Amino acid sequence: MGKDKIETGFSSDAKKEPRRVVFVTKKTSAKVVGDRGPQLMTYPHFLIREAIAFQVLVIAMVLVALFWDAPLEQLANPLLTPNPAKAPWYFLGLQELLHFFPPFVAGILIPTLVVIALVVIPYFNVNVEGEPIWARRPSRNLRAVLITLLVVLAFLAVFHAWTIFVPTALVAIPLVFSYTARAERAGGLHALAAKPVSWWVMTWFIAVAICLTAVGTFFRGPGWSWVWPWRAHAG
Repeated sequence: MGKDKIETGFSSDAKKEPRRVVFVTKKTSAKVVGDRGPQLMTYPHFLIREAIAFQVLVIAMVLVALFWDAPLEQLANPLLTPNPAKAPWYFLGLQELLHFFPPFVAGILIPTLVVIALVVIPYFNVNVEGEPIWARRPSRNLRAVLITLLVVLAFLAVFHAWTIFVPTALVAIPLVFSYTARAERAGGLHALAAKPVSWWVMTWFIAVAICLTAVGTFFRGPGWSWVWPWRAHAG
């Protein structure tokens, strides 16, 4: 077996022993022993809390509807196409991607890769402990991070995808500088150095999504050209 040798033993700690072999005899059943966390009865405690939250949300939405009108446009006219024709806000990020990349890449390839990653990643033993990114082999991890960032930024620069380039660079700067604070015990950079890889990936994803949606909402005018929101333009 070599390095992949699996030793038998008694353990219910999934972090310490991510791969386990369980022996079940005829008179026993598989059981994972662990400390029970805080518990709450579904009824009445949990359902009552849900009902209260639902009523509060309904009241808030009614008050908003009474004081602010919905931002509806005029009736649809098949003879007059608005310029630009914008998707709903939750699709504006995808529409912004279509501005930079070919339709196959932005509309099919990238969403498919994201879905596949969400399905496949849980099956891999990726940082089970959730330890900081610089906890083990920091110099090796730094080289991997720098190479990845350079490849991604170069790829975005080739396609002139600046609305993705900017948030990527803004997340990359504190990530790289946190390497210098890995041995410190206080400070802002130390707090960043204590974050795991998953935190950095999710932060980058959220930053890109917010930037793409904001640009598509406020900074795109006729022909999907760049406009400043405080300047009037002919639609």
